Amino acid sequence: MDSRITVERAQRLRQLHAEYKPLVLPTVWDVWSARTAASLGFPALTIGSHPLADSRGADDHEGQTFEEVLAAVRPIIAAVDVPVSVDLEAGYGHKPADLIAGLIEVGGAGLNIEDTVHSDGGRVRSTEEHASYIGGLRAAADDAGVPIWVNGRTDLFIHAPSASGVLDEAIERLRALEQAGADSVYPVGIQDDDELLTAVTGAVAVPVNSTAHPVKHDLERFRRLGVGRVTYGPLLQFAMSDAMKDMLGPWTP
Repeated sequence: MDSRITVERAQRLRQLHAEYKPLVLPTVWDVWSARTAASLGFPALTIGSHPLADSRGADDHEGQTFEEVLAAVRPIIAAVDVPVSVDLEAGYGHKPADLIAGLIEVGGAGLNIEDTVHSDGGRVRSTEEHASYIGGLRAAADDAGVPIWVNGRTDLFIHAPSASGVLDEAIERLRALEQAGADSVYPVGIQDDDELLTAVTGAVAVPVNSTAHPVKHDLERFRRLGVGRVTYGPLLQFAMSDAMKDMLGPWTP
């Protein structure tokens, strides 16, 4: 994609986060789902690693290489006229500069990076290590002159026996990501807990991303809780699978 278009889309994605409270980015996985979401008027999209992997018969948790992911997302990004962010899991073992260069080359406007390193036994990065990785992404994007939106994700809540028991540690980590240059932060696994969401949104100055279910959740609740950004993870694809089964069920032999 033309580098000027990529810069314009990245700038637009940044503007959208300021204009919408929250900004909803439907999580898509192929050209059809991206075009369908864009046709409804959504101003930006995100490509999720789990639904992308499912659509390609691959495993989530870095079951694809970075090169395979880039090849898969390129036609999706090119098929729509809105900014598209890409879930790059924990980075596929690549340096931050490599991720930024590859993302820019395919026209991505933003990225999501988590702290569960599936390519290294599923270990969780320390706060300092994850913040350093986020900082590397920010520096590489700045050096490239493309204002890539960096969404810093933590999986601490889903790894802990008790989500509330790691709240202080999670907030410390999210603040470290913010200080390192994350444009938004993404505490996975607390979308159904009002108290935890409120605690997190009140603890950082950047938008907080929450996962949402397109049927079971509602936008006004997330707005009330201070969430600044909403994505669906694999839940939109799961909901569509359920609807497809309901439609096809009466036709089975």
